[in-house]
Amino acid sequence: MALSIDLTGRVVLVTGGARGIGRGITEAFLAAGADVVTCSRSDLDPLPGTTHLVCDVRDPDSVTAMVAELVAAHGRLDVLVNNAGGAPYSEAATASARFHDKIVGLNLMGPLACAQAANAVMQQQESGGSIVNISSISALRPSPGTAAYGAAKAGVDSLTKSLAIEWAPKVRINAIDVGLCRTEHTDDHYGGDAQVAAIEATIPLGRMADPAEIGQVAVFLASDLASYVSGARIECHGGGEPPIFLSAATKE
Repeated sequence: MALSIDLTGRVVLVTGGARGIGRGITEAFLAAGADVVTCSRSDLDPLPGTTHLVCDVRDPDSVTAMVAELVAAHGRLDVLVNNAGGAPYSEAATASARFHDKIVGLNLMGPLACAQAANAVMQQQESGGSIVNISSISALRPSPGTAAYGAAKAGVDSLTKSLAIEWAPKVRINAIDVGLCRTEHTDDHYGGDAQVAAIEATIPLGRMADPAEIGQVAVFLASDLASYVSGARIECHGGGEPPIFLSAATKE
């Protein structure tokens, strides 16, 4: 029998789900038949087939109000994908305390606030729910230029394991540590086709991820196919980053 994922009737919230990796995640859940709600700090035109809400995930009151609005409209919340996040380049020695506070707030405290609000709903549902945290390979290795971001994502990985114990058996919680991914901002970050190609040559699979590939992993983790997966971290990075000493050792 072929395996398939049908999320018809499931209500899914994807934070930051209208752009970048979040858009790929949203489209993957739509393809699986889910009812998808996205949110961001600004009022955007919703993607076809979705509803969009305005919410600053760093503000717990805003998060609580958003989840209440979602449940009032849809009657339930089955899946939360904590995707909203990111950080501009800034060296730790000169970045302000306010800057670091904002980065940690967006990438760690925001996902915690969203998870708390979602859990409060899911614990009351007979079927419980699933939370997928979008983390980063920056949680696993040094993150120069985005040190606070890397530390926050390491916190997300730790949070995932802890909440999976605290909120079981009703709610499953997993994380995806995402590697380099092609989005509408890739060239802005890395400087154009030549630079992107040089970076991709260092990735074992030879390319950056497509946002849809991250979405497919998120759909799997949210589905019944992953019914016994909780507290796990999936590294979705194309094979990772080979140790730099290996390339140095092979130079003539």
